[in-house]
Amino acid sequence: MAEITAETHQSQPRQPSPGRMPRNWSEIGSRLVPGLAVVTAMIFGAVFMVAAATDWAAARAAFSADGVGGFISEVRPGIGRAGIAYGALFEGAAGLGYVNPSSIRAETFYVTLLPLGERSLVFIPRNLIDTIVRTIPFILAGLAVALGFKCGLFNIGAEGQLYAGGLLAALIGFHPAFRGLPSLIHIPLAVAAGIAGGLLWGAIPGFLKARTGAHEVINTIMMNYIAIRLADWLIKSREPVIMLDTTASVPRTPFVAQSAMYPYLANTSLHFGLFVALAAVWLVWWFLYRTTLGFEIRTVGANPSAARYAGMSVSRSVVLAMALSGGLAGLAGAGEVLGVQHNLSPGFFAGVGFDSIAIALLAKTNPFAVVPAALLWGGLINGAGLMQVRADLSIDVVKIIQAFIVMFIAADQIVRALWRIRARRRGEEVVFARGWS
Repeated sequence: MAEITAETHQSQPRQPSPGRMPRNWSEIGSRLVPGLAVVTAMIFGAVFMVAAATDWAAARAAFSADGVGGFISEVRPGIGRAGIAYGALFEGAAGLGYVNPSSIRAETFYVTLLPLGERSLVFIPRNLIDTIVRTIPFILAGLAVALGFKCGLFNIGAEGQLYAGGLLAALIGFHPAFRGLPSLIHIPLAVAAGIAGGLLWGAIPGFLKARTGAHEVINTIMMNYIAIRLADWLIKSREPVIMLDTTASVPRTPFVAQSAMYPYLANTSLHFGLFVALAAVWLVWWFLYRTTLGFEIRTVGANPSAARYAGMSVSRSVVLAMALSGGLAGLAGAGEVLGVQHNLSPGFFAGVGFDSIAIALLAKTNPFAVVPAALLWGGLINGAGLMQVRADLSIDVVKIIQAFIVMFIAADQIVRALWRIRARRRGEEVVFARGWS
């Protein structure tokens, strides 16, 4: 049986116990493998940028004429461009930058942290806020995929579940029948509709898996296509008009009512969805580790045969895990409609569902670790535009870095070899998802 596995820290005599601090680099490094995978990916990304920015014909000629010194002089501009690129990426993601204040747009609020002559260390709150807003759907969608992994299920359908939740949330948000409702009723109703849409879209492949053995990977991929094309038809259809705003210049739904919009925090773009996402993280952790149903889901994910022998219902756990996974993704879709876009357009969620798979892998399916993993992903995407402008590099370089991160997380033995960390022993692994032979 094919399996997707990743390192865990369980039941080995030489592993550090939870109450004991690690004593050496091997123990410390084993806990830092995901972070070291990110660092390694950034280093490889820098090498790629240097290679792309260097005139290698001139470098070879300089090496022939002046030796290593000449070669370095030709490569140095590429190294400088990589430094500029990462500086801009960090500034766009976290708001911290070492820049000339006069280059910042007049309407942009910033705080000078450390004047250093012509340049200063500044903090631009708007950049960090935009990163957090971009992170919110990744937290919820990453939780969705992680919850499926806990049951040994590979939910590739988060993209379709996002659309299913977003469509129902938008419908409740703009439909005239609900426009007179107060916010205390309208917002929870729209959120509940989003959860219900995603839950249904996740429960269908879960039911098919439990009852017929149909593999969830195939089913969720097909459900993605159905949801995306269904959204296209519902939004773009003119005969009859179903969810299209006929007054708009581009295909989209009408704007949701003011009473259905998430409240904003302190006149910024940061919305109430952040608290919803953080609450969902705690609730998923509590469900998985403090409830009987959560224990059954984890047991089925670890060993379905043992779970069945112990009297647990494997079918119920599969359907429940997929339904809850879909509900979390639907909540992410509802949050983007109610808190960011305030309408739904075709292609709005493109890529979010698939990026959530990488986030769940980076977090090793730990609900709390999903938050920093999603923040990293949101920062990479939010800082990519400034990196492109400052360093004159393609925005696709960020996608290359993301691909390196996923690769090193999946092949963590490479990271262990590069950073001289003890290799995983046999048995030090947890099943992420089970496939067919």
